[in-house]
Formats: sequence, structure tokens, C-alpha cells
Amino acid sequence: RWVNFQLPGWVIFTLPLTVGLSPSENVVKEIHEEACIAVTASSLYGVRHKAKHEYDQDARDFYIFFFLCERADKSPPQPGLEISEVGYFGINKLPPLSRGRVIEDDIKAAFAAHRETNTATAFD
Repeated sequence: RWVNFQLPGWVIFTLPLTVGLSPSENVVKEIHEEACIAVTASSLYGVRHKAKHEYDQDARDFYIFFFLCERADKSPPQPGLEISEVGYFGINKLPPLSRGRVIEDDIKAAFAAHRETNTATAFD
């Protein structure tokens, strides 16, 4: 899943966590708000310390959690209030990315996690 926020470039869903919701509840809520589709979070496949990877520089220091999600309905994705476009892209047809939020390694890890059935969660 890809979303173009009103920032230059495309990103996968990223969000600050809402207090009182678990990480997976946050993912489900945000995907619904931003792409108007219902999903369930099926697994956590990665945790990254943003400062230790090739993202554009950021004054903030935080971790990124990566979840695989499954569609819970058949409605087509549509832009929510905070985004301008929603689309699906293959690994070899990626649009320009917003490198402050997502890098190519994140996309490769998502495709690998989707293909594998018993992978350990990558971290650091």
C-alpha cells in the first residue's frame, strides 16, 4: 500500500501512535482514515531505529514499526483527508519515495515478509 501525503514523494503508511491504542490498533485506524479501507494487522515484521538507516536526516529520533496487514473488505482505496493519492505499486515500479519516511529497503522487506510464512521480526 502506498500513500502520497502532502509531502514530496510517496510513502507507506506511517504514523505517530495514538495514546490508549496498541500499535496494531493504530495501524488499522490510520489505514482506514488515510485510505478508506478496512484491514487487520496480521504480523509485525520489522522495527527500525530511523537514525541508523539511510532515511533523509530528521531532528527527531524514533523507531519505525512495520506491520503486514490483510484487507478486511473489498472497497477500493480512496484518499482520506490527509493525503492526495492512494495507489498500489510493484517492487520494480516504485514511484519517487519520500525518503524521510520510507526507503527502498523498507519496501524490499515488506515484499519479503509477505512472501515468507515464518520469518523472524527484523530489528535495529
